[in-house]
Amino acid sequence: MLEKGELMDEETKKLAVQMAYASSVGIAMVLAIFGGLLFGAFLDRKLGTGYYFTFLFLIIGAVAGFRNLYLLIKKNFVDEKPVIKSIKREPHEKRPPPKKT
Repeated sequence: MLEKGELMDEETKKLAVQMAYASSVGIAMVLAIFGGLLFGAFLDRKLGTGYYFTFLFLIIGAVAGFRNLYLLIKKNFVDEKPVIKSIKREPHEKRPPPKKT
């Protein structure tokens, strides 16, 4: 059985891991957006197309950044308590069964 101090250490560790993941979100967003921006600018210089590819890959980078954010949150910040979808299938624990008349 865990002591109270050990339980706090596990909670602190879990919080620290979640904070590390949360801090990496900003870096992932910036890299995706600026990576798309720089790649688009490179293609525009090579092909002489004005700013078409810069704008296109900037939008693609922003979408990729938000997708990474969504996947990171979905993977690392799951709820520990299950959400009850429907109570019709299970009787309530505290409510007594109805009396037959």
